[in-house]
Amino acid sequence: MRSMRRKDREVVNPQELKHILDVCKICRIAYQDDEGLTIVPLNFGYVYDEQLTLYFHSAKAGRKFDAFQTPQSVAFEMDGAHRLIEGEEACDFSYSFVSIIGNGIIFNVEDSDEKIKALQCLMHHETKRDFEIRPEMTQQVAIFKLNVSQLTGKYHP
Repeated sequence: MRSMRRKDREVVNPQELKHILDVCKICRIAYQDDEGLTIVPLNFGYVYDEQLTLYFHSAKAGRKFDAFQTPQSVAFEMDGAHRLIEGEEACDFSYSFVSIIGNGIIFNVEDSDEKIKALQCLMHHETKRDFEIRPEMTQQVAIFKLNVSQLTGKYHP
């Protein structure tokens, strides 16, 4: 991946990247299928140890579901903590935000135990609460796992 031009805004510290992940609630996945290129916004959960893993849930039908039945390379983007920075003149205005962009391989999760873990991660990320996920609950949704291979964090104060 191309290095970031503004190194003063780059976030590389894992704890700071986790903070950005916690602030962001929607992750946009860009992928290509037989119909062409598309981007889809999704709620997500994550595990970030040595590598970032993102989990998404979905209906068991549709374009996204069909596309992710076979592993494929995707790009992703998430952003949050938006704040307008006002100025005296139009060109003095700016915008503060945090973001993460990256690439990885996304695929459908079939294992019931991993689906439970994924739904628990997703619910915790969205609500900051822990929920019991029963195996029968996993049958109602598709779960996709994105193994992130490259990412760049950014803080624009």
